[in-house]
Amino acid sequence: MGLYSPTRSPLHRAPLGLKVVLLLGVSGTVLVIHEWHATAGALLGVVLLYGFGARASVRSLLRTIVPLLPILALLGTYQGFANGPVEAFIVDGNLLVCVLAARLLTLTTPGQVLLDGVVSAVTPLRVVGADPERFGLALAIMVRSIPYLMGSVLDIRDAARARGLERNPRAMITPAVVNAVAYAHQTGQALAARGIGDHYGDDAPTRRDRT
Repeated sequence: MGLYSPTRSPLHRAPLGLKVVLLLGVSGTVLVIHEWHATAGALLGVVLLYGFGARASVRSLLRTIVPLLPILALLGTYQGFANGPVEAFIVDGNLLVCVLAARLLTLTTPGQVLLDGVVSAVTPLRVVGADPERFGLALAIMVRSIPYLMGSVLDIRDAARARGLERNPRAMITPAVVNAVAYAHQTGQALAARGIGDHYGDDAPTRRDRT
């Protein structure tokens, strides 16, 4: 979410349902087959989709792969010692295929389209009492909250470093928790002011009755 690149490409023009089927198909195939040739073919296919299907740059591809390198190195080393180099390639390659395929979906689909797709997918659950619109709202709030909370943590870290307290866990954790709770409270107030999230109807009991 939030990684959309507004480039004109065949994958950008493809419907969301087709891209989801492609994502699940590629990821599911390599996980079920679990053979090195399937993993190698899927990796090649996903990389080609980046270049020709999404018209993404090499920098965009590396931006997805580089953060995974420590995890890939750890898994590959363990699998190499425990089960051999072929298994290490399969495990690392399958993980990379799944992440790159998921990244292709967010790269070529606007966030709002993804949210609308999730809401449409859970609409059949109305029969068991689910509220797709409320679920979509909760997901949208969660996605919006992530960059705010990450920025808050970075600001707190810089402030602690300026006071020479970068090694003090309390100087990081306490302000981060306070900011997160305050942000949640403000979000709840904003929703309540718009009449969203009220669990009581017009005949709801008053505060005195509830207490």
